[in-house]
Amino acid sequence: MGYIQGEARGQDSLFPPSLDELVPEDHLVRVIEVYVARLDLQVLGFSKAQPGRTGRPPYDPADLLKLYLYGYFQRIRSSRRLEAECRRNVE
Repeated sequence: MGYIQGEARGQDSLFPPSLDELVPEDHLVRVIEVYVARLDLQVLGFSKAQPGRTGRPPYDPADLLKLYLYGYFQRIRSSRRLEAECRRNVE
């Protein structure tokens, strides 16, 4: 009996994996996604929930709320550490 062999690191695939395939079905980020999608952000007081007509478009408040909640659950308080986590971690 040999060891279990996975795919070679240098092996190319025909299609790149989607983010949905990389995140497990029971992961916390999926719960956060569903929770924030059910919220009415205008009622909760998010003033930028509807983008303005002029100027550079802002970040989507729903995406920022998801990021904040993820950082809260992962005990990441620093915005710089949260930015680094977003670059490093695919979740």
